[in-house]
Amino acid sequence: MTPASWSLPAGARPVRLDRTDFPPGLRVLVLAPHPDDFDETGVTLRRLQERDAKITLLVCSSSANGVEDAFCRPPPDEAKAALREEEQRASLRFFGLDEGRAEFLRLATGPGGYLLDAPGSFGVLAEKAAALRPALLFLPHGRDSNPDHRLVHAWWLRLQAVLPGRPPALLFRDPKTIALREDACFPFDEAAADWKRRLLLCHRSQQARNLRTRGYGFDERILGINRDSALRLALGEPYAELFEIG
Repeated sequence: MTPASWSLPAGARPVRLDRTDFPPGLRVLVLAPHPDDFDETGVTLRRLQERDAKITLLVCSSSANGVEDAFCRPPPDEAKAALREEEQRASLRFFGLDEGRAEFLRLATGPGGYLLDAPGSFGVLAEKAAALRPALLFLPHGRDSNPDHRLVHAWWLRLQAVLPGRPPALLFRDPKTIALREDACFPFDEAAADWKRRLLLCHRSQQARNLRTRGYGFDERILGINRDSALRLALGEPYAELFEIG
């Protein structure tokens, strides 16, 4: 095994990624529909970072539609997009990823602020992804109620034809995921959950929106999914990030 390749270890499913010997120097690409998607798998990505992985983040949309007017004054979409991008930069600083390893693609959006499968958008993504030659990708699962998650998953399926070696992807469970095959998990403890909470709280606009609309924060929304995953799989640890391998 070399840093240029990786495959899911054999054995019973779900494979525990916390016990997986990732090769050092692995090239990892995170395809994030929005700012904050990177953070949903922060604990797994932190383990890869500790293994000297070369992590790159491509954010497809700045997702201005996720910021409430009351949180951003003045409230035009340009200001909201800049705010969300700065929140992502703040979380990357906390994570310890060089900001030069992240790029905001600002791909075309349409009604409701959702990504469009517009001419050229996939080409931009494909060109950048192919140049990075990743050995492993992270992205949301396609069986999801969020249209941006579904579109980025569809783009990843198309990317398989142009990425050298057809690298595997860790398709992660999100609060809007409808179903996924439970191939791999990364269990974690309360100390790691506290670290992840602080990472998630960098997204202040999402924390405020969730508190107002749901009565609990963005941090609790994501950690609640991690808590549910660990409980259902009877892993012993209180939390787990959960993946299907694509």
